[in-house]
Amino acid sequence: MPRITTVLRQSRKAIQDLDLLKVLQSEIRCEQSLNPELDNQSGPTGDFVLDWDSPQSQDVVLRKKYESGEEVAVSALLGPEITCADSNSRRDVLMKICIKKPGLSSILQFDCGYSSEFDVHNAYYIPPSACLHSSVYKGPSFSSLDPQLQDELRNYLVSKGIDQSFGDFLLHRLHNKEQSQYLNWLRKLEAMVAGSESSFDN
Repeated sequence: MPRITTVLRQSRKAIQDLDLLKVLQSEIRCEQSLNPELDNQSGPTGDFVLDWDSPQSQDVVLRKKYESGEEVAVSALLGPEITCADSNSRRDVLMKICIKKPGLSSILQFDCGYSSEFDVHNAYYIPPSACLHSSVYKGPSFSSLDPQLQDELRNYLVSKGIDQSFGDFLLHRLHNKEQSQYLNWLRKLEAMVAGSESSFDN
């Protein structure tokens, strides 16, 4: 017991020396001032509905269903940080777009990136028999396709609502999601440190 008391006293001194609670509170105020709209995010664009947005995950899933029964599902998350030529950095949205026609089990899948414009990395036609097998060959890379076919596939995505405003929405939403998670983590840490300080005082 005396040993635990000594450890607690040393921990209290370390927290006080570092002014950890003040540092955390300052960081929280800074984050709130830089991102005042974190708790007031706008909804999806177009006819897309937010289908998944757990506070514990990095991704979001949006869906759109047409009267015909056709479905478009988009799974998106922020990619790794990329250092640009001007030494600034950016993070693109990485997304998988799956389009399913009514009455069919096959899926048309696009793997895309978005920063200020869409970059289609791959386009796959996935037949029903291949849906459960990730090792099945899905076709050539998008960049190796005929340029006219690439343009037609990009136009097809635009016709499904995958356009610049949708990309901007996702970019904004995912950055806010990440900042909200960081802010929540800071608040939990603040409560833990404040609780430690008050327990030392008692």
